[in-house]
Amino acid sequence: MPPLLTLNDLTLGLGKEILFKEVTLVLQPQDRLCLIGRNGTGKTTLFKVIAGLVEPDSGERTVQQGKRIGLLPQEPDFAGVPNVRTYIQAGLPETEQEETWRVDAMLDAMSLDGGTDPQTLSGGEARRAALGATLIGEPDILLLDEPTNHLDLPTIEWLEDFLEKFRGAFILISHDRTFLKRLSTACLWLDRGKIRRLDDRFSRFNSWTDEILRQEEVALAKLDKVIAQETEWSHKGISARRTRNQGRLRNLHAMRGDRASLVKQMGNAALETERGEISGKQVIVAKHISKTFPGLGRPIVKDFSVRILRGDKVGLIGPNGAGKTTLLKLLTKDIEPDSGTVRHGTNLTPLIIDQKRESLDSSLNLRETLTSTSHVVVQGRERHVIPYLKDFLFTDTQIHQPVRSLSGGERNRLMLAKAFLQPSNFMILDEPTNDLDMETLDLLQELLTNFDGTVLLVSHDRDFLDRIVTSTIALEGDGTATEYAGGYSDYLVQKANGPQTRTASSSNRATPKKPQVIKQERGSGPGSAAKLSYKHERRLEQLTKLIATLEDTIPELEATLASDTLYARDPEKFNRTAKDLDAARDELHNAEEEWLEIEAMREGSG
Repeated sequence: MPPLLTLNDLTLGLGKEILFKEVTLVLQPQDRLCLIGRNGTGKTTLFKVIAGLVEPDSGERTVQQGKRIGLLPQEPDFAGVPNVRTYIQAGLPETEQEETWRVDAMLDAMSLDGGTDPQTLSGGEARRAALGATLIGEPDILLLDEPTNHLDLPTIEWLEDFLEKFRGAFILISHDRTFLKRLSTACLWLDRGKIRRLDDRFSRFNSWTDEILRQEEVALAKLDKVIAQETEWSHKGISARRTRNQGRLRNLHAMRGDRASLVKQMGNAALETERGEISGKQVIVAKHISKTFPGLGRPIVKDFSVRILRGDKVGLIGPNGAGKTTLLKLLTKDIEPDSGTVRHGTNLTPLIIDQKRESLDSSLNLRETLTSTSHVVVQGRERHVIPYLKDFLFTDTQIHQPVRSLSGGERNRLMLAKAFLQPSNFMILDEPTNDLDMETLDLLQELLTNFDGTVLLVSHDRDFLDRIVTSTIALEGDGTATEYAGGYSDYLVQKANGPQTRTASSSNRATPKKPQVIKQERGSGPGSAAKLSYKHERRLEQLTKLIATLEDTIPELEATLASDTLYARDPEKFNRTAKDLDAARDELHNAEEEWLEIEAMREGSG
């Protein structure tokens, strides 16, 4: 069977920069590919070349005669379009424009009103309209650029079912790992202007790219040291972050186990008797809250009670229009409930990251966006702005470039860097994963897992929820809100086991276990470590001592850096101390991960 599309040695530059060079691709019928690459590498531009909207500088593009290509843009253009019906109808081929019954069917499938002005659509509605216009022409090749952005979970699952049954070929650009794991059978990696192909599912992508980068690192080590430094690639930090996050995921699963064992119906007596016992630890106590908006015909939230303690990371899920943002505003006291009460704990310092996010001054460079000096204050301590920006995956050359030169994903990273400078012990995030690339999602995951305060998170990203939250509040759209222990996958399992109210209430819930605490616990019983080898027992003792030492050393280094005058008096000492602090933190991360791995061996052998 001939290929649907062939690209042969395509090259395209943007000014002096080469976006991609000598790209070759053969797309067969039934191919299910995902295109992965950092923001700014040219993924969207490559889609436009494939669709025939942009001409390459050189190379050849061949499409099998009579085959149609449907491109879902990341940002739909509604300029000059009078209503949604007209916009979707424009997706039909010219010879099929009179088949208006297909437009009606698509409007129904997308739950859209054809008479609506598209300029007034919400993010989710705009995405559904764009999907409708792309799918209605029944293309043979689908190019979907971030198709799950702004979609709710039921629509994402509908799209997954549609694509699984789709008889043509498709290529996906997406940051939604669950979406890619379910649909893709091969991966294209656009990296530094080259396309590499993995003929395996997305679940193998990380290990595959890590191995490629490891091989490159070995090759670079054979070159001149200066050249190696100049060509060092920031993926190295990303690979380290992936490894580091595995230990944190184990901690998260342990926390969810504690939560699941203690989640129960919160009655009046339990709330009142436990208030004194958890004084200073409770963040939100909501009791029998309800909210209805006039003319809606149904309650948004009905008789919901919950207690959220310091350190909880709670996800809110549900279809668009179910009331997630309303519940978020009720819990944060932005709006008042019609009945019931919401009480907040003391000394809360909230930080809100909403869907619109903060605008940036495009004329400023990255450093100027964060500070008028050379330093920023992060979690109470002073840091030089350059290493702080490097934490957010920016290079030395980018730091002094204007904001207008950044890609969309890079601008999102900069906005996060600016937001996280605000002191906070209580984060409220409404759809924070929209428009983020995978590297930025990894970064955001790490920031939230390291955050020792409380998090309320509205998201449709299932993988992100599974990696972050300790409990999930599901809104069903009929006013019912139910809390489940764990992330989205845990919610599905518990919901399948039958409808039960799982609102948390316990003053004795375990906090995340620290190595030194677990050491005391395991030493309390005779023979508790008998099933570990002598080598592992010895290593466990060494790690426990090392962790204790590092936990004393790190605050001392932080206190040294916190000096207002250190950098002015002795910049070399400041930089040396900053490096020592980074090294100590990395050593602590590694020690804790190894400690957890050995402890997991003990549990597995018991």
